[in-house]
Amino acid sequence: MTMHPDVISVEALEGYALLLTFANGEKRIFSVEPYLEHGIFRELRDSAYFRSVRAVSGFISWPHEQDFSPDTLYLKSIPAPSAKARP
Repeated sequence: MTMHPDVISVEALEGYALLLTFANGEKRIFSVEPYLEHGIFRELRDSAYFRSVRAVSGFISWPHEQDFSPDTLYLKSIPAPSAKARP
């Protein structure tokens, strides 16, 4: 089983996306939108609550215990555009 790097920081973006920084230095973007209609993730539709996300022990979590593992976050995310590529 391949283990992916831990998340060391997270920033909520517009459109239910998260900018993740992994322990290996990679920055990746993860979309939470596909999960918003499922069970406990429905609460994340509230934008103020969505922004309360925190990196905790290598994964991300919200106050009411919604979370995603580092493996899911890494495998389902895309590389973030580098700061150099931005105008």
